[in-house]
Amino acid sequence: MEHLQKAVPVLASLHIDKTVQFYQEKLGFTRLVWKDENYAVIDRDQIQIHFWKCNDKIHPENTSCYVNVSDVDTLYQEMKSAGVVHPNGPLKNQPWGMREFAILDGDGNMIKFGENI
Repeated sequence: MEHLQKAVPVLASLHIDKTVQFYQEKLGFTRLVWKDENYAVIDRDQIQIHFWKCNDKIHPENTSCYVNVSDVDTLYQEMKSAGVVHPNGPLKNQPWGMREFAILDGDGNMIKFGENI
């Protein structure tokens, strides 16, 4: 029996309201599940991300997560238009069999999006 079913990233946020706004406006996360001053949960498609409030930028600037996607090329164009693609993270084929790119959120968390090639 397989016990592990799904991973949900929990990323650091310097300001919960600003983080939620960034994910809604720039990354298309339209469903807000929960938000208070210390924690938030948002959804887009089949992905949910949690955020915890922190006071030190060292946490988000040293945190990342990976999201497997379908049609990475279209998503890349969406994120490029939103101006969030990491300067060192353009869309490319990787030797480990993924076509991927990276973005930085408003707090400095890196998110990589990839599709099997």
